[in-house]
Amino acid sequence: MGAGELIAADGVVIGLRVPNKKDALKELARRAALAVDIDQSIILKALVDREALGSTGVGMGVALPHARIAGLQRITGLFARLARPIDFEAIDEAPVDLVFLLLGPDPGGTEYMKALASISRVLRNRGSVARLRAAGAEEVRGVFA
Repeated sequence: MGAGELIAADGVVIGLRVPNKKDALKELARRAALAVDIDQSIILKALVDREALGSTGVGMGVALPHARIAGLQRITGLFARLARPIDFEAIDEAPVDLVFLLLGPDPGGTEYMKALASISRVLRNRGSVARLRAAGAEEVRGVFA
């Protein structure tokens, strides 16, 4: 399964308006909850707990928040391009405007790690990042194909 296929139906948001990292995670958790039918507070807690281990801001204006969720039936992703970059405590200290949220079952097998690696490869590629910044909602999945 390609990384683009992991993005939930209605899982691409262009122009998301959030003032900071906390609100970005909260809004993404809310949207993910609708896609996977799990309470958003459970998703948000898992994301916040993961961020406490170290920021998932991977550089070049990109963040890849991810978590495993008990009761989740399938690996699910959401992609958001923010209306304005925000501080995400990224490793290069650059503000973030592209966010790919990945959720996987807990316990889970190797598929979650493979999905995380696949998405990470796309998000480390400068050409792909440029395409994501220019893509319409319907084109985003193709960048991850």
